[in-house]
Amino acid sequence: MMRLMQAVTLEEQNRFCAMLGAYPLVPTVPSMQQADEHWLVVGEQGQTLARCSLWWRHVPDFPANLRNVPATSTTVSAFPGKSAAWDKLGLIGHYAVSEPAAAPLLLDHACARLAAQHRTLAVGPLDGNTFRPYRLLTERALDGITHPRFFLEPDNPDAWPDQWRANNFRPLAHYFSAIGELGVQDARTGRAVQPVAEQGVQLRPVELAHFAEEIERIYQVVTQSFRQNFLYAPIELAEFMAQYAPARAYIQPALVLLAEQANEPVGFIFALPDWAQAQRGEPVDTVIVKTVGVVPRLSGVGLGGLLVARCQAAAYTLGYRSVIHALMFEDNISRKISERYARVMRRYTLFGKDL
Repeated sequence: MMRLMQAVTLEEQNRFCAMLGAYPLVPTVPSMQQADEHWLVVGEQGQTLARCSLWWRHVPDFPANLRNVPATSTTVSAFPGKSAAWDKLGLIGHYAVSEPAAAPLLLDHACARLAAQHRTLAVGPLDGNTFRPYRLLTERALDGITHPRFFLEPDNPDAWPDQWRANNFRPLAHYFSAIGELGVQDARTGRAVQPVAEQGVQLRPVELAHFAEEIERIYQVVTQSFRQNFLYAPIELAEFMAQYAPARAYIQPALVLLAEQANEPVGFIFALPDWAQAQRGEPVDTVIVKTVGVVPRLSGVGLGGLLVARCQAAAYTLGYRSVIHALMFEDNISRKISERYARVMRRYTLFGKDL
């Protein structure tokens, strides 16, 4: 018989983290320390069958303008109960299941615990913050084509999304990755240069010799440009820098650009070569555009589009021939930029359930 067990002690949390999930986990990371509870489903022989963590104290706000959205919205698609007061989110993250029969027990208990804390909407999988792992890969192949996994792309067993759906979770938000071919500089780039230059904005590659300072400048843009993003909540600079530190070894400076105005950071693009190709023994001919940010006061002048175009032109000059725009929110303005160059290759979903 399966049973629930709360992981409270360090030994129990080590056991929680030792379960094979979609990514490595240790008790000392902020997502573990800031979660309100950690739960395991344990089998008759004491084996760990499933796990998740819960958050209800330090959670993002649900945007007020999306609490009563039309059914045609892609942000909240086919989601019942849109008139509910979605002002009290509860999050379910660190999700992993090795025995499918354990999933209903785990998710039922997670929802009951969140409801007991007067939460009105359960969201997951989401590790407390959208800077951390969240959402599930739900469409691996589109139009009959399966592209290999790209560098740092999140993955999960195909059964996991069905486990959430079976527990009456519905899609809350949709995300995608897109792939395209690189070529000579986009003709639209020239038209974007003048409006950006008129704002006194200049672009430059990051300096790896001052990597920590450069990441801090990117963080300054992120705290402004992402503030209106869906389910945004801030993280501390130390955690942000810790997330980017492992990427230093893989960076080509020409692919990571900073936009500055009077020496103040106002935009950036962060792209990496697809090192997963090298891990498969293939030539690395693809670059991954992971993040683009522009401070709100410069929104609309074309800086985001110029950053993408300059990054992709630099990638082409370096010998790359394909580009992946990674993990984009479907309702984000950057989708319009991506559509100029790439076609959707993969889809991901964040789920929600009224409590």
